[in-house]
Amino acid sequence: MVMKVEKDKLEGNRVRLKVTIEKEAVNNALDRAYNKIKEEVDIPGFRQGNVPRKVLESKFGEEIFHKDALDILIPSQYSEAVEEADIEPIDEPEIEDYSIARDEEGSFTAEVEVKPEVELGQYTGFDIEREEVEVTEEEVDDSIERMQEEHSQLVSTEGSLVQEGDHVVMDFTGFIDGEQFPGGSAEEFILEIGSGDFVPGFEEQLIGKEVDEEKTHEINITFPEDYQAEDLAGEDAVFEVVVKEIKKKEVPELDDEFAQEAGDYDTFEEMKEEIRDQIKSRKEEQARMQAENEIIEKVAGEAEVEIPEQLIDEELDQMYQQMVQNLQSQGVDVEEFFQHSGMDEEEWRQENRDDARMRARNNLVLEAIAAAEDIEVSEEEVDEQVEEIAEQNDQDVEQIKQFLQMQGQLDNIERGLKMQKTIDFLLENN
Repeated sequence: MVMKVEKDKLEGNRVRLKVTIEKEAVNNALDRAYNKIKEEVDIPGFRQGNVPRKVLESKFGEEIFHKDALDILIPSQYSEAVEEADIEPIDEPEIEDYSIARDEEGSFTAEVEVKPEVELGQYTGFDIEREEVEVTEEEVDDSIERMQEEHSQLVSTEGSLVQEGDHVVMDFTGFIDGEQFPGGSAEEFILEIGSGDFVPGFEEQLIGKEVDEEKTHEINITFPEDYQAEDLAGEDAVFEVVVKEIKKKEVPELDDEFAQEAGDYDTFEEMKEEIRDQIKSRKEEQARMQAENEIIEKVAGEAEVEIPEQLIDEELDQMYQQMVQNLQSQGVDVEEFFQHSGMDEEEWRQENRDDARMRARNNLVLEAIAAAEDIEVSEEEVDEQVEEIAEQNDQDVEQIKQFLQMQGQLDNIERGLKMQKTIDFLLENN
């Protein structure tokens, strides 16, 4: 148990703690150290694990126990000192001037960087413009059109000549100077005529060509000078094409049957109204996020705070991990991302450092407002969040809670909820 803690504020955001430890705690740690060491040393005349303390002290001095005793003492004593001094370290401490001896008080000093103090300025009474949300018929129609497109099917036709808008099933082989080139061949390839998805000039020359698996059509094109494959840019090519089948896109009628097939709707009008509500909710969320960003930027701009590099680095780490997770969800490896972006991880960190600094500043200011306004998160609110996570992952609530606790994520959940409650407070008071 910590007997006494003296706190000295140093330059920047550093603090020095001078810690005095009770004799009882020192003696207990020395006893534990002896019990550990006697199992490890081999002294002639004594069985291992049964070497008396006096023998060890006379041979090696009492100091033989000090290192292990300090390893036992300092972590717990430092944690208690931090709590008693009411500081929030953001880095590992530098432990110095440690001293222990049997039947005497122990001591050490710990120098550590702490979260900086925030001098809040104005954070209520701002005028924040919040966009009024409207949903147009065009937005609803566009969304329905995309759903209609997703439920469209390609069906074979009796047509024998390729027309604009057809989907052509074909085999093709490309040649440059009489030689096949890599990537220039395919079988059962489906191309929508008029889509512009192929090399310029190719689709236009297919119009009027007939379906005949025994007949080869010749298509002549020139690759654009800015073509993505540099070895093909500007080259003249000849494609031998066999048109095997023509398909037409069959678009479903916008009726009750389509609504029932596209989702859990009874009527087309019900589906249309649900789509309108979804668009409205999405736009309201965007408007809210915009208002949140605006008020956070305003109140953070009124505050004064020195941002430690350590917090910026931590924010960068979180941003990096989030990016990696987002890439993985899209099936993209982070190394592949860096290759395509033309930068490495260090360059990415430099490019995003200012953003990380702003996020660190905003977090510090929001935490200071939460403290000033006594904004707290109850255990019930954390449990509700855990229940939502369990439901989303179709997992047992207690299992999820234990997992999150083992991963140290419950504190993050509580912190996130407190930040959101603080932002809600700002929106209500501005």
